[in-house]
Amino acid sequence: MTTILTRTTTGTGHERRNGKGGGTAARRGRRTAAAAVVTGIVMFAAARLPSGPGNLVNLLQTFLPWLGLSVPLLLVLAAVRRAPAAAVAALVPAVTWCFLFGGLLTDKRADGGDMTMVSQNVHDANPDPRGTARALAASGAELLALQELTSRTAPSYEKALADTYPYHAVRGTVGLWSTYPLRDPEPVAIMPWTRALRATVATPKGPLAVYVAHLASVRVSLAGGFATERRNEAAAKLAEAVRAEPLPRVVVAGDFNGTPDDTSLRPLTGELRSAQRTAGQGFGLTWPAAFPVARIDQILVRGATPTASSTLPRTGSDHLPVAASLRL
Repeated sequence: MTTILTRTTTGTGHERRNGKGGGTAARRGRRTAAAAVVTGIVMFAAARLPSGPGNLVNLLQTFLPWLGLSVPLLLVLAAVRRAPAAAVAALVPAVTWCFLFGGLLTDKRADGGDMTMVSQNVHDANPDPRGTARALAASGAELLALQELTSRTAPSYEKALADTYPYHAVRGTVGLWSTYPLRDPEPVAIMPWTRALRATVATPKGPLAVYVAHLASVRVSLAGGFATERRNEAAAKLAEAVRAEPLPRVVVAGDFNGTPDDTSLRPLTGELRSAQRTAGQGFGLTWPAAFPVARIDQILVRGATPTASSTLPRTGSDHLPVAASLRL
């Protein structure tokens, strides 16, 4: 007689992988999908929210474009976890990022323009101010706006730029050099010490009001968050001066220690057009010069049309120069 032996099993390895293990993968997929949706919501909301506790919203706004890096990361996680739903959910931050910043990637530069302006925070510890001056003059710009001048470095810029720019004005830590005559240069009271000036530039197309400004620095700390109060106060005072400006054509250039996405700067940026966003390509990041992560140096206009905008090669400063061609 033949005896048949049987063995009862609790499931094959294949079944186990698709049982409890499959549930774990599904849960991980849901978490990745949820993270994608939350990232998209945060990105969209942060672009519009006013300053919150510790000004952390403004800190996020300063680096907001970098949230776009979350999209490839989320797609990698979705692939690793074999979660199609998570991959689809990654479209939420992707579409949001394109809605907010996609237009900046197109090339809006054009030929022409009546004049070019270059602005740079030249750094008070610049080891080669004359070299920086020569590099800026080589741009061919009719106007140079410099910030963070000191009693030590200002004479170096004045001497190096004298042949190319016969007209200039320095007030406090900011200066304006011009190939056109300057009239009535005067400081603008945005802070207890002078960090802004205004002058009328007599261009061949008529008078142009030019403001050069260096808003207060910001600090980040665990105790105080994103400290922007002095900067915001300076921006509000500068905005008040610009609103009261009688000339129809205005340029405001300088180091704002903030980006156009920072809602705390809207009193100023809301009055003017950004040359970079109107006539540039890409984000035009300017700081720090070695590896720029934020566009904190601006050329803003009213009553003039930017035709091209770009950053210039690195000098001895920790900021990149910014340039804008303008049609008056």
